[in-house]
Amino acid sequence: AARFVKLLLFRKGNRVADNVVLQVEGLCFAYPECGVLNQWSVALPAGLALVRGDESSGKTTLLRLLAGELTAQAGRITLQGVCLSDAPTACAHKVFWVDPRSGDLDKLTARTWLDGLPARYPLWDAAALAAHTEGSSLNEHLDKPLYALSTGSKRKVLMAGALASNAPLTLIDEPVGGLDKPSVRYLAQALASQAARSDRLTVVAHYEALPDVPWGSVLDLERL
Repeated sequence: AARFVKLLLFRKGNRVADNVVLQVEGLCFAYPECGVLNQWSVALPAGLALVRGDESSGKTTLLRLLAGELTAQAGRITLQGVCLSDAPTACAHKVFWVDPRSGDLDKLTARTWLDGLPARYPLWDAAALAAHTEGSSLNEHLDKPLYALSTGSKRKVLMAGALASNAPLTLIDEPVGGLDKPSVRYLAQALASQAARSDRLTVVAHYEALPDVPWGSVLDLERL
């Protein structure tokens, strides 16, 4: 049977966003075996947004659609006033996305992968990378290939790159997988530092709200 996702959107103070970074209109997507999104629309301001839902609710699929990794059957995604499908090459440096479950990067060392990111992201922040590398205790792992890292360490590398990219749309999937408690605490601090950004939207997909993170928007995906 077809499965669709319902959107519940909450914003602090119920304010209408006056600084929309991401506009999604009438998005439709279905896999051969099931539907996922049906006429899905949202307008998100800069800051932090949480995509929340149970397993198989469509969280990762939504991020992949926003990243342009999947193509919707209908709908429009606009980032900072530019439709992603109209200018995919021009918009590539504006969107950060890496699937933490993918093995495409595994043969690279963490340092090699991170060193290649400034060429793609013109707003790259080297100081932020140094801070996140230190805060996540990654220095001892930088010269290891990603396949040799634990699940948690690999995720920390990917998140350090994501946060340092300064991409206007930064997409992070299931960030706490494999992390110990100190790393989760640091992650919460790192995400909280993005909450007041007026030039960037960071979207995090997770099954629950991370504590001590000031989410500006919460999108609940529910299977109907």
